[in-house]
Amino acid sequence: MGESISSIRPSFNRSVRIEGRPERLTGETGALLLREADERLGLVRDMAAQLTDRRGASVHTFPELLRTAIMLPALGWRDQDDADFLRHDPALRTAVSDDRGVTPLTDCDDTPGGLASQPTLSRLHEALSTEENRVVLRSFLLEGAARRLKSQNGGHRQRYVTLDIDSFPIEVDGHQPGAEYNGHYGATIFHPLIATAAELGDILDVKLRPGTAHTAEGGLDFILALVKAARAKLCQVAAVRIDAGFPDDETLSGLEAEGVPYVARIKNNPVLDRMAEPYLARPVGRPPLEGRMWTVELGYQAAAWSKERRVVLVVQEHPGELFLHHFWLVTSWTKDQMPADDLLPHYRQRGTAEGTFGELMDSIAPALSSNKRPKSHYRGRRLPEEKRLNLSYWTNEVRLILAALAYNLAHVVRSAAETAIGAGMTIKRVRERLLRVASRFTIHARRIIVIVADDVRERWNALWRALRRLDYVATNT
Repeated sequence: MGESISSIRPSFNRSVRIEGRPERLTGETGALLLREADERLGLVRDMAAQLTDRRGASVHTFPELLRTAIMLPALGWRDQDDADFLRHDPALRTAVSDDRGVTPLTDCDDTPGGLASQPTLSRLHEALSTEENRVVLRSFLLEGAARRLKSQNGGHRQRYVTLDIDSFPIEVDGHQPGAEYNGHYGATIFHPLIATAAELGDILDVKLRPGTAHTAEGGLDFILALVKAARAKLCQVAAVRIDAGFPDDETLSGLEAEGVPYVARIKNNPVLDRMAEPYLARPVGRPPLEGRMWTVELGYQAAAWSKERRVVLVVQEHPGELFLHHFWLVTSWTKDQMPADDLLPHYRQRGTAEGTFGELMDSIAPALSSNKRPKSHYRGRRLPEEKRLNLSYWTNEVRLILAALAYNLAHVVRSAAETAIGAGMTIKRVRERLLRVASRFTIHARRIIVIVADDVRERWNALWRALRRLDYVATNT
């Protein structure tokens, strides 16, 4: 077992002795599951092939650095300093390495053989911050979802997917470019756009925006680019679901011009309140113990709209409340295509999509830089003024995209786990039960043996069988 190098005796039980031994122990065995999921979809491999690496010579290959930057937040390690803390973790070293055989563990005492350091990861983020690299990173959010679904559907796209578009705040400290005080949220934030799909659970795109950006700012271009990519890779028909911050005439007309069906909530105003008033009467009879809801079909043209559009009034009766509640939906679907009674539950699926980016903030918690001063020089050269102001901002967008990629990778494992056990799970639950697993790594002959507890082995056997169904690489090579 090796020579004891330390010994601690707890006072509550003197029969317990804590010793340190030179063994390869880890609590991050789930990194192997993440690597298996990525390998079967070929994501990091193909992403690295499309990215431009201008860092020069490095101990670590580009795919190894990308895996490190994605796997660490997927496992719950959100700071770059965590890579230094976990530098010689055997599970992470094995999972991120390009090397085969026992090579990933044969030089554990050699510093260059460990995980990338914090400065190396910072240089990676800067190398990825060019516009062409950010476009590639963002494209692999949707690409990963498409590959997962095709591998499960015999190589076929989905028939129909609804794209949920929203904005959300990321509260930050420090004075990084683009982070501004937002009065609506009462905090200094970035205000990115995010696209998800309630049916899939994947994040399909993210785009960083300054903290003072309006909800709909840049929304139309963001949506149309995503719809085009989704139609090409993900589904045959892409619809859009948006909240009350987005439906200005430019956005709605742009979607209609491209033939993109949509449903959106619109904010109440005095005109809409007057339109609703005749329908805000309780039905005759004693109110039931449970709440009731009904819909009314109408047409409405806001002063800023170029034409009249179909709107649906939704009236809600809550038990024990004197007054009725109401809100409005606007849609490009006709009554025949989507009756009002179907439109409302369709819109309410936004709650599932909102849970996705809520889970991103809760389980991945993107750590954006608090660097106070934008860089004036890069690689020994003075930056032009426009790049000097933007480098830190675009590096933060890279961190946000990598966090979304980490979420999607964890979601692949989560989907396989739900298939294996037949029940829903959160990313945090997957991490606690399946990823944060203790094990011992040993080298025997030319093999790495990973020893886990029997109950873990049983859970992993079922999960591994589900992961084997992700055969995208095998069917596309």
